[in-house]
Amino acid sequence: MIGLSDYLLLSAILFAISVAGIIINRKNVITLLMCIELMLLAVNTNFIAFSHFLEDTAGQVFVFFILTVAAAEAAIGLAIIVVLFRNRATIDVEQLNQLKG
Repeated sequence: MIGLSDYLLLSAILFAISVAGIIINRKNVITLLMCIELMLLAVNTNFIAFSHFLEDTAGQVFVFFILTVAAAEAAIGLAIIVVLFRNRATIDVEQLNQLKG
């Protein structure tokens, strides 16, 4: 049987990969969005694991809210990326200095 520690280890690995992806690749906006989604997936894995092992459905309810926010974030983020690519012909973060206040 798969224990709670196995799920927590998987979640920690996913979170570490996403943090490493953000630190290593700061130039591509799409990769940054994918790393943020991977972070949310790691948090969801924790919620589901604790919800299952504690026999409480509150964690599963939080997962639905997180998935809703993640879907909205992905849709809005990709729409912003498409508009920026049409205007600037690049999605390189360093070349998008027009967003500075």
